[in-house]
Amino acid sequence: MPHETTVRQLIHQLQAVDPDRPVYLAINPDWPQTHRVGRVIQISDSDGAVYLAENGQEDVLPSEVRAQLGWADV
Repeated sequence: MPHETTVRQLIHQLQAVDPDRPVYLAINPDWPQTHRVGRVIQISDSDGAVYLAENGQEDVLPSEVRAQLGWADV
C-alpha cells in the first residue's frame, strides 16, 4: 500500500545528510534511473499537496541504492 510522506517527514529525513550533497529521485524499479529534482510546487487547493518536479535524467541508479530500496539488480 502506498505511503504518503509529509513535508515535515521529508525535512526530518534530509536533516541527517550533508546539505551540500545533490538530491536525486529514484523512480522506477523496472528501469532504475537517477533523476534530478526540479521545482517544488504547492497548489493551494483543498489538499495543499506539494509536488517535486523531475528535472531530467542523470544516469543508471547505482546498484547499492537499488539494494537499499529492495529493487532487483538490473
